[in-house]
Amino acid sequence: MRPSCATIDLDALRANYLLAQRLAGARTLAVVKADAYGHGAIACAKALEPLADGFAVAFLEEALPLRTSGIRSPIVLLEGAFDPGELEAAAELDLWPVVHHEAQLRMLELAPRRPRRVWIKINSGMNRTGFAPREAPNVWRRLQALPGLEPPVWMTHFACADDPCSTMTLEQIRRFHGGVAGLPGETSLANSAALLAWPQARGDWARPGILLYGGNPLLTGAEPGEAASLRPVMRLTSKVFATRRLAPGEALGYGATFIAERPVRVGLVAIGYADGYPRHAPTGTPVAVAGRRTRLIGRVSMDMLTVDLTPLPEDVGLGAAVELWGETVSVDEVARAAGTISYELLCHVKRVQRLHRGTELTP
Repeated sequence: MRPSCATIDLDALRANYLLAQRLAGARTLAVVKADAYGHGAIACAKALEPLADGFAVAFLEEALPLRTSGIRSPIVLLEGAFDPGELEAAAELDLWPVVHHEAQLRMLELAPRRPRRVWIKINSGMNRTGFAPREAPNVWRRLQALPGLEPPVWMTHFACADDPCSTMTLEQIRRFHGGVAGLPGETSLANSAALLAWPQARGDWARPGILLYGGNPLLTGAEPGEAASLRPVMRLTSKVFATRRLAPGEALGYGATFIAERPVRVGLVAIGYADGYPRHAPTGTPVAVAGRRTRLIGRVSMDMLTVDLTPLPEDVGLGAAVELWGETVSVDEVARAAGTISYELLCHVKRVQRLHRGTELTP
């Protein structure tokens, strides 16, 4: 069997959730959209359900497998319903859709059967989705006219919470609270970055995502603070399945982007961009072989990549374990080297074995 594998540490997932819950000091949704950021939504939700106050997914099709697998906790649909049939399904399955524009609100008003609770998105400055703060009182009046509907959760989303030096987050908090002041219902502001860097963003519900999976959402250079306590959940590994030596001046791989300046011992690793490792990761991207840090060299191929074995002992070669990210090399390091974010790397993992480990609940 091909040795590439993503091992998912469910105990680490639970520990990260408890950290988020402690930071929030409130009810905390576990965001498991995009198949739990590539970690397996059903397995992750089952591991978290004894602890979590609820879950969030992007849309109905992501919620259905959770309900079918026995998850009974609240599930929020972050994109809301796309048509009346989805709104009816949300009501039947006790899902809580977000309503973030006029067409969705009108759909809710016309529905013969409605979910018992909705979340209302307020656009506090990201200018992607949501009602303007000044519209919140009118939205509330329209909701009041709908029988059987519980008071909503008023929510917003931050554009720059990953930057602790930005003033925009405080301005968004001010706009949001100004819009919903005095209106019945609860509030939800904090995503992962806000939980770590913006205590002013606490509300009745928190919505951690990448934090749960051990990714640090804060910009490079920010004080690590509580982010230093995060535990990596996915360990992406493979093995060296062939070796060769390059003489000075010899090129390696597609595009001949790496040319040896001295004798180089090369390890060929059974994983590539078709498995989710970023093709644009440059030479020098950190990787661990047999538990020791070294570097990627040459261009990443569809099914394989090459690593520098030169700094490692001569007996580290064929069959050596390779960690692409995990405990020795963080996914955030790889993301920075590749000019992207850990969210993208984790969500793109595919075509590898996925093993879930960990059975004991954190006390």
